[in-house]
Amino acid sequence: MKPKELTIRGLILGILLTFVFTAANVYLGLKVGLTFASSIPAAVISMAILSAVKDSSILENNIVQTVASAAGTLSAIIFVLPGLLIVGYWSGFPFWQSFLICLSGGVLGVLFTIPLRRALVTNSDLPYPEGVAAAEVLKVGEGQRGAKDDTGEAREGLVAVALGAAASAGLAIVSATRLASAEVTGFLRLGPMASTGYNMAWSLALLGAGHLVGLSVGMAMLTGLIIAWAISVPILTSMQPAAEGVELAAHTMTIWRTQVRFIGAGAIGVAAIYTLAKLAKPVVGGLVSTLKASRTVDTGDETDRDLSPQWILGLTAVCLLIAGWLAFTFARSTVLASSAVMLTLIAVPFVLVIGFIIAGVCGYMAGLIGASNSPISGVGILSIVVAASVLVLAVAPTPETRPALVAFALFVTAIVFACATISNDNLQDLKTGQLVGASPRRQQIALIVGVAAGAAVIPVVLNLLAKAYGFAGAPNIGVLAPNPLPAPQATLISALAQGVVGGNLEWKMIGIGMLVGVGLILLDSTLGALKKTRIPPLAVGIGIYLPMSATFAVVVGALLSNWYDGRARTAPNPERAERLGTLVASGLIVGESLWGVLNAGLIVGLAKDAPIGFIPEGFAAAPWLGVLGFVGVIVALYGWMLRRSAAAPAGKR
Repeated sequence: MKPKELTIRGLILGILLTFVFTAANVYLGLKVGLTFASSIPAAVISMAILSAVKDSSILENNIVQTVASAAGTLSAIIFVLPGLLIVGYWSGFPFWQSFLICLSGGVLGVLFTIPLRRALVTNSDLPYPEGVAAAEVLKVGEGQRGAKDDTGEAREGLVAVALGAAASAGLAIVSATRLASAEVTGFLRLGPMASTGYNMAWSLALLGAGHLVGLSVGMAMLTGLIIAWAISVPILTSMQPAAEGVELAAHTMTIWRTQVRFIGAGAIGVAAIYTLAKLAKPVVGGLVSTLKASRTVDTGDETDRDLSPQWILGLTAVCLLIAGWLAFTFARSTVLASSAVMLTLIAVPFVLVIGFIIAGVCGYMAGLIGASNSPISGVGILSIVVAASVLVLAVAPTPETRPALVAFALFVTAIVFACATISNDNLQDLKTGQLVGASPRRQQIALIVGVAAGAAVIPVVLNLLAKAYGFAGAPNIGVLAPNPLPAPQATLISALAQGVVGGNLEWKMIGIGMLVGVGLILLDSTLGALKKTRIPPLAVGIGIYLPMSATFAVVVGALLSNWYDGRARTAPNPERAERLGTLVASGLIVGESLWGVLNAGLIVGLAKDAPIGFIPEGFAAAPWLGVLGFVGVIVALYGWMLRRSAAAPAGKR
């Protein structure tokens, strides 16, 4: 009997997982500027749940992870969309506008990459690291099922995710009561005028992110921290002493926020352009081969059949109509109303042409280096610069129209960015499907369902977080919590849009950052030639740009990951040991992130900045308890993973 594949229960389970992982990814992305791939944890959870059903199969599990994978990618829209609050044009996220931005762009991302499947997946030797890893997880689960072993390894994986989630949520909840501090902050003088500071957050979610990104990215972020806080801040504070009456902490943070961050922005810009340029040759070659592959005749084989051309063209037309309607209604609601038709006629071809080009580029990059490592933020930076430049040529900016032009550029870029994020994901999923014998057409349908599910939950979560925490750089009127979410990419992209339209960028510091970026590129290339651990320039720029609280635990997680992977390689089953680390790290991210969303609901619902803060502020033992809790959980979790790795393989105990 043919195994079941695209089932109602599979779609429902995938949608539920999409809701959970999207909420977690939105919170994590706004906090640290990173999102995590949800395919592998979704596959593990799916196998554990569907193992109770007799007629479930590897193909049905693959559909679940395909739907849920949208959560790890579409949530990257938060790199752009909060910019509309940061520039002061939105006070919240209108549900239908936000939903349709994500839906139209996301579906276009699926459709634009369908013609690339045969060239970039079927007839390609691209590695697709995450797609191959997800396929291996699915095969392991199927092997356990075939051995009638009660899917022992899948259940062990589910336990790993649950343990990580419970640990990180538990520590975050304890911190929310004020019994233990979530971070430690201090500022100090270096000589008569220079100063610097530190802000180390005990975040297990960020530690999990560090475990997943690995040593190279972690060391790059550490390099960024050193450049920012050990070099740039001391030099600039010594050159610009604090005015009389200004506190040391306030002056140090002002220097970092208004000057050092733009050094990071310059480094990010150069690194993003370099990364894209480095991939230009293989991308062009891949797209050329796509034209040849498009002539391939459909054999009728379900494992080589895509959505029909009629459906592709029809859905593309619908998405472009939605994009045009969104652009027109947005422009008409601003001082640009008289130019609404012209702006719409610019926006729709921009979404079609730039969206298709970016879909091909991002799809190829995902196959080459993985969706998680793809420089998607660099794509956003280049997109906003191009969009803002085109709009400035079309509508001469005036003091009255500049804010609206900035907002319109962000609005249109958000649609293109949604397209880019999903194109990253679609080809990765199709590679997984190819390896397990799935139907591409059914996967494409499943991913569209996942896009719709993610698009429905993103504006809800964004509104909740905006009301509870607010975003750095945004007006944040009526926000209850004292510390806004950094939203690093959104603040950077907003600043670039404002700078292009208004001509008021901090070019001096950006120029210094660009020189730093060039130096980092040379350093990274040299390390690569010497076969040493590389220092990705883009990650260094992010380390300069982000607050220390958002990167400290990532660095710790990267170091722990390197240590653990070394131990895992000596385990009886190295692949299983490494997979345990990945799943526990995913759980760490999910647990704390979901608590962050739930806590936001409590903050808004109870109108308190610390709704479960039962311990009075200033509790003397809180800093020590925070450190002990952080270290204690790490020791317990990594100890558990090492013990499991040293034990007999799952199912043979």
